[in-house]
Amino acid sequence: MTMLELKLNLPDRLAREAQAAGLLTPEAVSNLLKDAMRRRAAQALLAGAERASKAGSKPLAMNEIQAEVNAVRRSRRSDTRA
Repeated sequence: MTMLELKLNLPDRLAREAQAAGLLTPEAVSNLLKDAMRRRAAQALLAGAERASKAGSKPLAMNEIQAEVNAVRRSRRSDTRA
């Protein structure tokens, strides 16, 4: 696990509201970052699908999709172990 120290410059009101909502704890910030990364991945996936569609690519079969998902999961598991 990597430890980072973040320093934020926030407007006073936003800082108070975020603190009151419990969003400035390490766990909350971690969850916010994970959510943002998921959204980025989803946007990249949709953008790739749109590019493939415009290029005339044919859709993958379900077993091909599952093979890709499995490969990404294996890769992520090995990355977290390193």
